[in-house]
Amino acid sequence: MLSVFGRWYRRKFSDPDAAMLLILILLSTAVIVFWGGLIMPVLVAAGIAYLLDWPVNRLMRIGVGRAIACAIVLSLFIGVTVLILIGLMPIISKQSVNLIQETPLIWQRAQDWLITLPQKYPDYVQVYQIHNMMEGLNDKLVEFGEQLLSASFSSIGNLAALLVYLILVPLMVFFMLKDKAFFLQSISRLLPQERRLITQVGHEMNAQIANYIRGKVIEIVIVGAVSCITFVLMDLRYAMLLGVLVGLSVLIPYIGAAVVTIPVAVVAMFQWGISPEFWYLMAAYGIIQALDGNVLVPILFSEAVSLHPLYIIIAVLFFGGLWGFWGVFFAIPLATLVKAVITAWSSNPSPSKANAV
Repeated sequence: MLSVFGRWYRRKFSDPDAAMLLILILLSTAVIVFWGGLIMPVLVAAGIAYLLDWPVNRLMRIGVGRAIACAIVLSLFIGVTVLILIGLMPIISKQSVNLIQETPLIWQRAQDWLITLPQKYPDYVQVYQIHNMMEGLNDKLVEFGEQLLSASFSSIGNLAALLVYLILVPLMVFFMLKDKAFFLQSISRLLPQERRLITQVGHEMNAQIANYIRGKVIEIVIVGAVSCITFVLMDLRYAMLLGVLVGLSVLIPYIGAAVVTIPVAVVAMFQWGISPEFWYLMAAYGIIQALDGNVLVPILFSEAVSLHPLYIIIAVLFFGGLWGFWGVFFAIPLATLVKAVITAWSSNPSPSKANAV
């Protein structure tokens, strides 16, 4: 067994470039795992810089200086973000409060409907099964309410962290955009000379991450806007809140769409019951999801490396469990990174060829 492992190790890591790539991955992983919370503003700034680098380059092509282009793009980004927050946050906050206040009434109606099931289907549903299920659900709701309350109190202590994000992150984004060449040269000087595979993976991931971030932001905006407009036109209650949730659900492929279906269906059923209006809304919602998955995603992510859905779900669960929201957001780029590394290792030349290079 040890001889088999030894042959595999010599085949994969006898090339110094492969060994340097492994060391770099281990060091980067250790830094993120142990100090990820401390450097998270830097990672967020880097993600935003990836998003804004494309319009900066477009402005430079028409003759605008890099510093001025960075200032213009960053100012527009901050302005649009503030306008969206000012326009949406009051409506979303109000609808969230109203939905929370009506949640007990929705749950009571759901209980009344569940109690009628043994009378309608006596051969399949028994009264004691309904009572046991409702007791379990009530306990879960009480536990969830306590967790939500404790989270709201603990979030007060995160105001300082929020101020850090609001002040330092835009500054870091500006300097990352303005002095991009300087930072890339500094990183290049830190890397070892045996960096053929590191450069190969870096070039591949540079385009992949940038395309993914831009595509995901565009997808969120389009799906959220279309969902909000559809829900408003169909006179669904809490239309803006549910539309924003549908837009954000695309952050988590497959899982997000399934989870957000629950509040949309519950609110629609509470408002209309099992009626034609309910089915019209669910049909419209299904069309939005189908167009997103079969039209919008292929267009936006046509240049991205294709990953099997099972790999995407595993990446979302793994990286989301490690780093929460940002782990979910970057799950696909990180999975693509893993795939690029495996491809690089699998295609590395033999020791003789490596020495010849």
